[in-house]
Amino acid sequence: MKAVVQRRYGSAVLGELDVPVPGKGEVLLEVRSAGVDMGTWHLFAGRPYLVRAVGLRGPGTPVPGRDVAGVVTALGPGVTEFAVGDEVFGTCGSGAFAEYTVARVSRLARKPGNVSFAEAAAVPISGGTALQGLRGVQPGQRVLVLGAGGGVGSYGVQIAKALGAHVTGVCSTGKVGLVRSLGADEVVDYTVADYTGTYDVVLDCGGGRSLATLRRAATPKGRIVMVGAETGGKLTGGVERTLVALALNLFVSQKYVPLLATERADVFEELRVLIEAGRVKPPVEREFPLSEGVAAIEHVHSRRSLGKVVVTV
Repeated sequence: MKAVVQRRYGSAVLGELDVPVPGKGEVLLEVRSAGVDMGTWHLFAGRPYLVRAVGLRGPGTPVPGRDVAGVVTALGPGVTEFAVGDEVFGTCGSGAFAEYTVARVSRLARKPGNVSFAEAAAVPISGGTALQGLRGVQPGQRVLVLGAGGGVGSYGVQIAKALGAHVTGVCSTGKVGLVRSLGADEVVDYTVADYTGTYDVVLDCGGGRSLATLRRAATPKGRIVMVGAETGGKLTGGVERTLVALALNLFVSQKYVPLLATERADVFEELRVLIEAGRVKPPVEREFPLSEGVAAIEHVHSRRSLGKVVVTV
């Protein structure tokens, strides 16, 4: 099979690999599209260096990509949840930038019937992260989404609206139109002005704001959900910021919540329902061919993408 093959951090080529064989509880997928997020870049580049703990001499898997949408072509032992020919989406362990990949059924759901494979591949990690980060949001609450024009943020705006919240999205100038189209009640271009007021929930996508700034944006009992950090150093990234936030929880009335989202079939099933109901739309900006998989990763890392980017096989 054709695949984007990575033997060392920071580079990859289009090459040939054997088709993987599904094990117990797994299925073989014919990949139609693979999603790209900042996590894909971190694993591809080996940055921060902390991620290299899973592969000190090179990447843990030779094929990048975890978000996937495709067709089941073979079943591993014990699989009863799907049949050959089923269209599914979710995450995979053997790399999605390939013509075939293996995925555990515990991380797959049936593809929403009203979207393309490319749109479905843009959902699992970013959409699942936003959904889990916004658990507990009640109708009428005020939600602030920082990084609202990116992968997680674009889902955050839509999911918060679906939950009945009043949503303020913060983004750069070029992403204002996208965030407004996603349903945000207010859109703030941070290059021109800053947001004002306080919010019941702050969804911080990217970690660009100081902890003190986030705290000032939250109500006295507000919740500050921290999704990743892209401003830390080469060694540990934003881990130290997360540790400080956890320590501050002992002394402040607001609640910092460093989010460790999980990849599960039930989460993807919730997203499928929201998508088929028309309450969430995968915001795909651009599709790259498999031969340009590295370019897709670099495009996401540039932070210029509007919403999501996918690789089409």
